[in-house]
Amino acid sequence: MKRGITVLICLCALVGAVYFAISKWGIRHETLNLFDTVRQRPVAVDLAVRRDYEMKADAGYWKLPVAIISNGNTVKNTEYSFLANVLAARGYLVASVQQDIPTDPPLVTKVGLPYVGRREVYEKGEANIQFVLGQLEKSQPNADYDHLTLVGHSNGGDIAMYYAKQHPETVSKVVTLDNLRVPFVLNDKMKILSFRSKDPRFQTDPGVLPTPEQAKLDGIDIVRTQFQHTDMSDRGPYSVKERIQATLDAFLGSGGSSSELAPAPTDNPIVTNAAAPLP
Repeated sequence: MKRGITVLICLCALVGAVYFAISKWGIRHETLNLFDTVRQRPVAVDLAVRRDYEMKADAGYWKLPVAIISNGNTVKNTEYSFLANVLAARGYLVASVQQDIPTDPPLVTKVGLPYVGRREVYEKGEANIQFVLGQLEKSQPNADYDHLTLVGHSNGGDIAMYYAKQHPETVSKVVTLDNLRVPFVLNDKMKILSFRSKDPRFQTDPGVLPTPEQAKLDGIDIVRTQFQHTDMSDRGPYSVKERIQATLDAFLGSGGSSSELAPAPTDNPIVTNAAAPLP
């Protein structure tokens, strides 16, 4: 066990160092202040892409895979750079979308209604993603918009899962960080990785998580951690972000699933002793 933890710590440190170096020297960041004239709604986007892969795509030698990150409620779209850097370092065109704006009504919970009454919120998020993809297709034509990777934290994770339900033909991977409301897509063609917090203030609704049998059948990876819900963003401690980065990197590198990321049983953590402090 000690040897396994040591190896994991070394892996996390290596991954963190690699992404820090690439993000500092090789990843281009751009802020897009878009406006949807049809809905009369501003949509801010934080774009991240590796310069060398972007140049290859511009020259017609490469198609950039596309990842969309959706923010959690009250968290800014710019507060997921630790995720964007992993994806961009892997060659993705990463668009972190600001899903909520100050004029939106506050989130409310209505027990008994589908998604506790938040369907309109998820439909709005779906429309935001569709709009952003349409804009990216104009500015980044050499990207793959038919095999999307969706990433989301909390409410953003529910938006990602809802979008995947509505557009299964264009979504290949979904990564959520403690989504609580929208049930997981059950589709063996779609790879899913989900990090779950251990936070009494944020409880997952019944029926959201798949059963161990469903997870095994569809290759869904559930990571049960000791992390706090709000720590799954740039606001969280370094040790939390480092371990999420290492697991996400393995997930992306394996094509979505591997023996190291065994999908079942779902109550076993993929990251052993995930909340242990780093030395």
